[in-house]
Amino acid sequence: MSTHHFSTESFLERLIFNNRRIVLLGFFLATIFLVWKATGIRIDASFEKMIPLKHPFIVNWLERRDELGTGGNNVRIAVAPQKGDIFDADYMKTLQQITDDVFYLPGVDRASLRSLWTANVRWLQVTEEGFEGGPVIPQTYDGSSESLKELRANILRSGTVGRIVANDFKSSIITFPLFELNPETGEKLNYAELAAALEELRGKYADQGVNLHIIGFAKIVGDLFEGVEAIALFFLVALGITSLLLFMYSGCFKSTLIPIICSLVAVLWQLGLLSSLGLGLDLYSVLVPFLVFAIGVSHGVQIINNIGIESYRGSDPLTAARLSFRALYIPGMLALTSDAIGFLTLLVIDIDVIKDLALAASLGVAVIILTNLVLLPVLMSWGGVSEGARQRAHRKDNNHKNVWSGLSMLSHHKVAPISILIALCGFGYGIYMKSELKIGDLDPGAPELRADSRYNKDNAFITGHYSTSADIFVTMVETGPEQCSSFEFMDAIDRYMWQMETVPGVQDAVSMVTVAKQVIRGLNEGNPQWQALSRNQYVLNSAIGNPTAQQLYNSACSLAPVVLYLEDHKAETLQRVVDATAAFAAANNTDDVKFLMATGNAGVEAATNSVIRDAQNLMLVCVYSVVSILCLLTFRSFRAVICVIAPLALTSLLCQALMVHLGIGIKVATLPVIALGVGIGVDYGIYIYTRLETYLKQGMHLREAYYETLRTTGRAVVFTGVTLAIGVCTWIFSPIKFQADMGMLLTFMFLWNMIGAIWLLPALARFFIRTETISEAETEGAKTPV
Repeated sequence: MSTHHFSTESFLERLIFNNRRIVLLGFFLATIFLVWKATGIRIDASFEKMIPLKHPFIVNWLERRDELGTGGNNVRIAVAPQKGDIFDADYMKTLQQITDDVFYLPGVDRASLRSLWTANVRWLQVTEEGFEGGPVIPQTYDGSSESLKELRANILRSGTVGRIVANDFKSSIITFPLFELNPETGEKLNYAELAAALEELRGKYADQGVNLHIIGFAKIVGDLFEGVEAIALFFLVALGITSLLLFMYSGCFKSTLIPIICSLVAVLWQLGLLSSLGLGLDLYSVLVPFLVFAIGVSHGVQIINNIGIESYRGSDPLTAARLSFRALYIPGMLALTSDAIGFLTLLVIDIDVIKDLALAASLGVAVIILTNLVLLPVLMSWGGVSEGARQRAHRKDNNHKNVWSGLSMLSHHKVAPISILIALCGFGYGIYMKSELKIGDLDPGAPELRADSRYNKDNAFITGHYSTSADIFVTMVETGPEQCSSFEFMDAIDRYMWQMETVPGVQDAVSMVTVAKQVIRGLNEGNPQWQALSRNQYVLNSAIGNPTAQQLYNSACSLAPVVLYLEDHKAETLQRVVDATAAFAAANNTDDVKFLMATGNAGVEAATNSVIRDAQNLMLVCVYSVVSILCLLTFRSFRAVICVIAPLALTSLLCQALMVHLGIGIKVATLPVIALGVGIGVDYGIYIYTRLETYLKQGMHLREAYYETLRTTGRAVVFTGVTLAIGVCTWIFSPIKFQADMGMLLTFMFLWNMIGAIWLLPALARFFIRTETISEAETEGAKTPV
């Protein structure tokens, strides 16, 4: 180890261990304060935090939000009678009550609320005396059989079948957009409270003979909030498993309790600091505290393991703690700094929810530098490991000598090339499968939830009973003031709609042109041949003057949305729509007519997919560059960097291949996993390489040095990798699918990063860092470690 490292560690060692009581008092006071602050932590959910606010699609929408409404943040409630159809007086009365209840929910854009009972759902027909129309439910409605017959006729004339009314007439839709800020309080809309209110409506009206099927972003968030309790349960399960395995590993109660306490202190500090900075946890970063705990345990095991080794060599508890601090401070600092800065590379993804996750993870890892590299050895300096644990460790070491001797063969000059060849095959397979990796959602409904969740069942009900799905892509068509009725503008929209209806995945297209053509047809005795745009400006002005058409353009007559109903929001569907719209806009945009993408929930998701597609490779380049530079600065060797980084890169590629096989796309919930896996996995390689380099500098040949590395650091690395994998694999049983997906991917990365450090690193060392003073023949003839 270099003189620089030694002097730095010696100074910090003296500063900390010569003032142990002061250090402990400082930690105690800081913990009390931050625990108090942590009680104020909040779990935040916001529609705008989930979307890329600076993407051109979202910028276009935000600039025109006052004229277009709330974008993709809508809720749809299908109200289905438990018996019969909607043409029943009791059903209609219940539907009216539900509509009134929804009207007063917090955050509802009441002017845009649509139901059979709202005045903006209208019918229109042509008679001998001209146009007639009005609300679908007439003012004379009284629930009688005659009123219900009139209602049926109005629904058939309104064009709402398949949109507001189910194709089989056995349910109808209440739909409403939400404001991001509650208009009544001016504060952010509380999605958990709104989702709870919707569930109260579901329970309330189930007793009155109707079933409610509710979909929309707010309901997804509400269901995810319910899953937060499950996340806490899984955290406790992981805590229990980790504690049990740590006790089995160390055989010492103190050596089990102290790392667990220090890791929990790190979590509490993280939550307290987030609260102090005015930040909170969202539905994705709520998983970060477990990762902080896992990283803390990982480094704690290394320190406990080293203290046990020094104690067995005869050191008293204080000396063992000081020597362990001196030996592990630099690799621990390097590993944790790599973790923290690596997590910060997620900031290149311009989505607030991922940025918050990056900040929360980086802050938590920074805290571990103090709690597990300083507090843990200070606490152990008083008690140390028990005599029974030392003897048990010695027996286990003797029992496992054959295991370590066998594994040390991985550094042998005949075995290492085979390992390199296998790794190259793994790289090739990962690169090949990476081309099959999809961006965005690959499943219908809400992929964050299980396929059999209530939400996805509700979504399946609505998509199965209505002609138009809940996946809406809105293209904004802009012109000059009072020009939206011009033939050129309306003809451009008409041609765009015709072209988009031929795109696979598009069910239907609706705009002001749709209504205008129906009106023109009506003005000509309903002859289908007249259902076309007229070049007569007076005819066009009249065609868009009715109330239905007026809902489809802004008050200045300069902006008209085209609503595309899509079969689903899968990545391929969205990309086809975006590509077709972009091609049409490139060919048809003029100074007078501009086609701009996009809003609606599908438009917002298309923007999110675009940001993730552009950022994923940049993020990986950044995280690997940061880790490589820090390793280079520490080890001052490009060969060392290759030995540490290559196993991580192999794991990343194989993880992406696994995502292809599991049908998991790269999206907001899964993109951070790779960065988190790299950040945690690099710890293994750093600890293994640091110890291996130390033994090589002592004059050992490679296999002997690696044998000693396995006996000391290697056993802790294997234990940590297996323990953390067992902890996160419990997530697979979570009711929240994105947590289950993260559990599978992190389990794989924890194990493979550990395997890479144990298996591939010594093989790379054979080619890159073997000592020059010992010939291959001498190495071959050296005594085999046993």
